[in-house]
Amino acid sequence: MLTAVLAFTAVALVLTVSPGPDTVIVLRTTVASGRRAGLLAGAGVILGCYVWGVATALGLTALLAASDLAYTAVRIAGAAYLTWLGARALWNSRPGAETRQERPEAELATGPWKAMRAGFVTNLLNPKVGVIYMTLLPQFVPHDAAVLPTTLLLVTVHNLLGIAWFALVVTAAHAVRGGLARPSVRRHMERLTGLVFVGFGIRLAAEAR
Repeated sequence: MLTAVLAFTAVALVLTVSPGPDTVIVLRTTVASGRRAGLLAGAGVILGCYVWGVATALGLTALLAASDLAYTAVRIAGAAYLTWLGARALWNSRPGAETRQERPEAELATGPWKAMRAGFVTNLLNPKVGVIYMTLLPQFVPHDAAVLPTTLLLVTVHNLLGIAWFALVVTAAHAVRGGLARPSVRRHMERLTGLVFVGFGIRLAAEAR
C-alpha cells in the first residue's frame, strides 16, 4: 500500500500543477474577490475530485469512458460552461463596465457558496478528470485492498497536493491583487482570463474522443 501511495503521489503531483480550468478559476476568483473566495473556489474543485473518485470506485466513470453519448454530453456541457465564464469575463472587461453591479467581483463575492460552486462545477463538468481518474486510480489499488476506501485515500492524496497548490496560487494572486485595482489593469486581466476560459471551452468542445 505504501509503495502504491508513493508512486501515485509522484503522478498526482504532475497532474496537480498542470495548467487547466481549475487553476484558472481559483486564480480569477482570488483576483476578483480576495483570498477567502479563492480558497473556497479551490475547495469546490476538491469536492468535485471526491465526486469523481467515488464515481470511479463505483464504476460510474467506466460508463463515461465507454459511452460516446455520455462523454459527449458532459464534454459539451463543460465546454458551454467554460465558454460562458469566458464570455462573462470579456463582457465585464468592456470599457465603461465599472459599476458595482457589472464588475466581476460583484458576481463572485455575493456569498461563499458562489465561489465554491464555481470551482465545483468547473471540475465536475470536465470529463477528462473522470476519464483520468478511471484509467489511473485502479492501477494504484492493490489487488487485496478494498476498492472504495483505497480509491478515496488516493483521491485524498491528490487533494492534499491540490490544497498546497491552490494555497500557493491564492497567495501569489492575493499578493499582486493591489496592483490590479486600477480599472484599466482590471479590464486587461478580465480580458485575458476571459480569453483563457473561452480557449479552454473551445478546446474541450473540439477535442477528439
